[in-house]
Amino acid sequence: MDFRLALATLVAVVLAYLLGSVSFAILVSRFGGLADPRSYGSRNPGATNVLRSGNKGAAAATLFLDAAKGWLAVWLAERFGSRFGIGDGGVALVALAVFLGHLYPVWFGFKGGKGVATALGILFAFAWWLGVGSALTWLVIAAFFRYSSLAAIVAAVFAPFFYVLLVGFDATALAIVIMAVLVLYRHRANIAKLIAGKESRIGARKRA
Repeated sequence: MDFRLALATLVAVVLAYLLGSVSFAILVSRFGGLADPRSYGSRNPGATNVLRSGNKGAAAATLFLDAAKGWLAVWLAERFGSRFGIGDGGVALVALAVFLGHLYPVWFGFKGGKGVATALGILFAFAWWLGVGSALTWLVIAAFFRYSSLAAIVAAVFAPFFYVLLVGFDATALAIVIMAVLVLYRHRANIAKLIAGKESRIGARKRA
């Protein structure tokens, strides 16, 4: 890797991380006059917890924007990265950077969300069919069991399976595997609650 390529990749990764660090759950709630999502429910700055505020519009906006930032980072890397020699490996690094930015945002004390929506946006950027397959997996599990966390866990497990089965194992597959592992790690408390039968169902409201 020459210096120009290394510098271009580093700049792309840093910019992707900074974009990922924008927590739309907090910003949408702030501009909408809602309580900080870190102050109630699961205290997680994500769409599911914003939904507990009772404001479906704010939750939908959070979901869309968190997914959009993941999609945008990867799309920009794929669209313009080739001009600087950034290939699939560099794009995979950008995907991981924007995802890690959401999980550990520099703008919000490195305390972010669980990454489900942002990961979905990234998957759509990698391949539309991968995003659709993962979204449908989430929807089916959520519709039957009414647990957002369980739906996220199942979708995270199946996403790398879908990709490797249809494409094979490459840099993109490795990035998807790492994201899946991180999603599971971020849901470790939810897994414990699911086992104990104490997990909150979708739409359940909690007060601070």
